[in-house]
Amino acid sequence: MAGMYINGRTEIRVSALMCFLLASLSLVLVADGQQESALTAGSGSNASTSDVTSSSIKIRVNSSLVVVPVTVTDGKGRVVNGLRKEHFALYEDKVEQSITHFAPEDAPVSIGLVVDTSDSMRPRIRKAREAAAALLDNANRQDEFFLVQFSNIAQVLSNLTTQTEEIREHLEMMQVSGGTALLDAVAVALYEMRNAHHTRKAIIIISDGDDNASHYLVKELREAVRQADVLIYAIGLGASNLDPQRFPPERLTGAALLDNIATQTGGCLFEVRKLEQLPGIAAKISTWLRSQYVLAYTPSSVGGNAGYHRIQVKVTKPNGFPKLHALWRLGYYTPAQ
Repeated sequence: MAGMYINGRTEIRVSALMCFLLASLSLVLVADGQQESALTAGSGSNASTSDVTSSSIKIRVNSSLVVVPVTVTDGKGRVVNGLRKEHFALYEDKVEQSITHFAPEDAPVSIGLVVDTSDSMRPRIRKAREAAAALLDNANRQDEFFLVQFSNIAQVLSNLTTQTEEIREHLEMMQVSGGTALLDAVAVALYEMRNAHHTRKAIIIISDGDDNASHYLVKELREAVRQADVLIYAIGLGASNLDPQRFPPERLTGAALLDNIATQTGGCLFEVRKLEQLPGIAAKISTWLRSQYVLAYTPSSVGGNAGYHRIQVKVTKPNGFPKLHALWRLGYYTPAQ
């Protein structure tokens, strides 16, 4: 999911595979662009091909090793475990690459909860609290959280902490009133995330998405999330205008705005039609955050042209497995020498 930025002040807690990788690389993930569909790879008469959804990301690589985290789910959004290296194929600029490192990955996550407390959330705030609580309930013991609430302004109610009771207390004290400064709230959360202790980072937005009070513009926030090493999920409450074609790019609102923000990072939007769905969706996001396959390869064109290189992941469905869907961040930059 998230990429890695490594410096002397960052505490690193990762699996054995990632410890090995950290010894050989330093990279910054920069979110870029919209999600796109990709064809899947199939081999042999007994293997059928899965449906795969990809999203793009730019990975600024300072060594020859490229790391690609991949989330694989079934048709109901449940994480699929048990896949092996041979079920994956990696391509860079349409050229197949040799996967040199492969492992399932479950490492601690730094999570920012961004909760809408504007007046439009009044009938939904109780369920929004329950959704945030469900994220805390499903936390890894080493996960850390912070909490941002927003109405007319965005403010950090609790800085990064592993003490989830502190987050719960602030959730219960949140009051509903005023307008909706959603873009400002995401910007505040990105700034707070700079203090994260874990290499894996995620922001989870709970909102109806109808921004009417932000100082940030859509294009400014889009650029900010593209430059951040943070995965964003959005839980959209009661918004029904997902089709961005209905609005000019700078006039996105509701579900279209939430979807646009999330897809910049490789995340996604969960639209909620019934408030009873909220805790379950929050629990699903928690599972997705810590259930990934980590693939790595050394590009066959090392020393080639500087610039952007696209990555494609294809997954072959083994016999007996359900229909598969995969989500990954796609693409990286080779800096000019």
